Amino acid sequence: MTDTRPDDAAIETAMLGLVAARGADKTVCPSEVARALGGPHPDGWGPLMQPVRRVAVRLAHAGRVAILRKGKPVDPDDFRGIYRLALPAGDSSGPGSQSGV
Repeated sequence: MTDTRPDDAAIETAMLGLVAARGADKTVCPSEVARALGGPHPDGWGPLMQPVRRVAVRLAHAGRVAILRKGKPVDPDDFRGIYRLALPAGDSSGPGSQSGV
């Protein structure tokens, strides 16, 4: 059995696509990103949860996603537990910000 886990670039692409598709004022569960890449079975998506978190933190630092807990933005370097992903505040860029994605 070979391990063909998605790399950070694939995780980033999936994450940004899901957050953009969900739109402003809506959130995405990190497990949705993992499931999009690893499939519906926990053996496929479960191991992707830490890489998804790592990419989310990097993208939050770059201002490309927001990490939320209980609906409020958190410090990407200091959060625990259940979190959600969203477009950054003030980014209502649906079609047009990254056309062709």
